[in-house]
Amino acid sequence: MGGNDRKIATNEKSNEKEDVESSSKSGVLIVDWDGPDDPQNPKNWSYRKKWAATLVVSSFTFISPVSSSMIAPAADDMSRDFGITSSVVTALTISVFVLAYGTFVQFLGPLSEIFGRSRVVQLANLFYLAWNIGCGFAQNTGQLIAFRFLAGLGGSAPLSIGGGVISDTWGTHERGKAIAIYSLAPLLGPVIGPVAGAWIAEKSTWRWVFWSTSIVCVAIQISGLFFLRETFAPVLLEQKAKEMRQSMDLENGPYKEVRTVYDGADRSWQAIMTRSLTRPFMLFFNEPILQVFGVYMAFVYGVFYLFLTTMPLIFEGAYHQRPGIAGLHYIAIGVGLTGASQFNARVMDRIYAYLKKKNGDNGRPEYRLPSMVPGTLMLPVGLLINGWSAQNHVHWIVPDIGTALVGAGIILNFQSIQVYVVDTFSLYAASALAAVTFLRSVAGFAFPLFAPQMYKVLGFGKGDTILAAVAIVIGCPAPFLFWRYGERIRHASRYARKPALKA
Repeated sequence: MGGNDRKIATNEKSNEKEDVESSSKSGVLIVDWDGPDDPQNPKNWSYRKKWAATLVVSSFTFISPVSSSMIAPAADDMSRDFGITSSVVTALTISVFVLAYGTFVQFLGPLSEIFGRSRVVQLANLFYLAWNIGCGFAQNTGQLIAFRFLAGLGGSAPLSIGGGVISDTWGTHERGKAIAIYSLAPLLGPVIGPVAGAWIAEKSTWRWVFWSTSIVCVAIQISGLFFLRETFAPVLLEQKAKEMRQSMDLENGPYKEVRTVYDGADRSWQAIMTRSLTRPFMLFFNEPILQVFGVYMAFVYGVFYLFLTTMPLIFEGAYHQRPGIAGLHYIAIGVGLTGASQFNARVMDRIYAYLKKKNGDNGRPEYRLPSMVPGTLMLPVGLLINGWSAQNHVHWIVPDIGTALVGAGIILNFQSIQVYVVDTFSLYAASALAAVTFLRSVAGFAFPLFAPQMYKVLGFGKGDTILAAVAIVIGCPAPFLFWRYGERIRHASRYARKPALKA
């Protein structure tokens, strides 16, 4: 733990000690961590154990988005098998998976607060695995859409719970690298998927697109059984309290009741479910931070899936390339995502540490915003390059350059917003991320549905120019506004961490 984290924990401990002393008089034993350095506290785990949990939850977050877009290059073959003639229905078979992300994510967050992060993530992944296998056996369009939706329900778990795992295990001052890895997974997955899916479709059948991802999913599930331990503090302390109850004589001893510091009227499962199902929407409607960043994140995510589903229109349609060769152009967006993510992972925590030290050792979520600035510029520039070069049939490397810039802009925005939200809402990070995930999932579902018609009417140049203009209007002012007014907004918030808490 960092110096300030220790100070906070020590102060909290002194207060909690008084609570324990007073509670002993009333016959109630309050269970908490054994000091600020308790090795059972996930924030005090070894780096090896922390990174194991981070990499495993990132793997879960990777494999489900692979399935979301891997079918895109094989969509024409699938449409021929099922007799689909509408481009909207074809796009629906792809994007309905993303719609499911936003539908069930509101339930998974509270479930993880009741039963624990690890258990919910792994059971949800098994649910995803079963229906993803079923997609490969679908016999008609209705079955495929239904199975894709159900698979998406299970696959949404790590997207909402994974951020909570990161928040549980890493201190604020060291969270940037972990978030960089975790947030790359749901974006890199949909890029790698179509590259593999294009060659599978060309050399085999579209059904193997689903079966191949299921094989990888089994390997990730096995790794989760060994390396993903529970991280949610209330659940871990409840396990500790349960062991103490079994070892104590509550009838004849000084304590008649054993409960954790988190226990109370609001820790019943009914209260947790009610509160957590409504809290994401309450957060969104009452928190300007989530309103601005949520809408912008939704737009960015929508653009991302629009690119993933319309690349065949560009390279198979305008450039007349074979599916396998056209699928290789997804690597361009992968290069942008990975390159910018690795760069950001190296500088995000350094920028935070520098600004923290410069401002009296006070950490603020706004110190995460500087890396968002180049992202808000790269996104519209990349859109303009991609759209107009494809419109004029310039050499294929030029739209690929534009695509790479779009990828870089997406990940810089994505990582900065993700870690800003986690730092701001801390204990409520899962609910805050659920609100953002719901919005971005709806956009990821909707954008591919209108994209083919938009490009057909306007062309790639004008279509991407409209998207670039929206990106500039929403995205460019956001980091500057929150840099200046973010602390004031957080101070007035019910859920955000207050400035007095050093991080």
